[in-house]
Amino acid sequence: MGLYDRSILPTLLDFAMRQPPIPKQREKVVPKAEGRVLEIGIGSGLNLAFYDQSKVTRFFGLDPSLRLRRRALARAREAGVEVEFLGLRGEQIPLDDAAVDTVVTTFTLCTIPDAMAALGEMRRVLRPGGRLLFAEHGRAPDPEVVRWQDRLNPYWQRLAGGCNLNRKIDDLVRSAGFALGDLEESYLPGPRPWSYHYWGTAWRQD
Repeated sequence: MGLYDRSILPTLLDFAMRQPPIPKQREKVVPKAEGRVLEIGIGSGLNLAFYDQSKVTRFFGLDPSLRLRRRALARAREAGVEVEFLGLRGEQIPLDDAAVDTVVTTFTLCTIPDAMAALGEMRRVLRPGGRLLFAEHGRAPDPEVVRWQDRLNPYWQRLAGGCNLNRKIDDLVRSAGFALGDLEESYLPGPRPWSYHYWGTAWRQD
């Protein structure tokens, strides 16, 4: 891992993920989490301020980046949230089957190298009927925008730590064995190749 990925990129990501309208997207899904909660890609902890702590009985935060987990720990202390940090990737969740009630993923499925494997792991650790809460950016519905997303994606991946512009989030979630609930999709303010968003709830199907 080079200097850019190790030291510069985490700071850039933390800054970018705090810009409007991203916090508003977090606010739409994160407060719904309840019971035993696992956040995939907790990163620098930007979701921590949005959890309704009266509904969360235990909280796990998974992220492979030690540098980002250190930032998340500081934010957890500020928010008064007790986090059990798991230092692995989304494809390797070190929890038992049916161990959690809610999985939260925000702006993470775009970057996980094997998103289908990670979603399979999320389904595994959810109890039957458990919920996946998500807010993600991804593939747009307009062919001209998609052409730009596909064209820019190889360069964007290198610049943004493996982030993909063109993953179709709803198809990924369904293919992993989830039933989509209140799915919403829309362009948010900003350049269209980066600004098509998906958010909502999915249920583990058995």
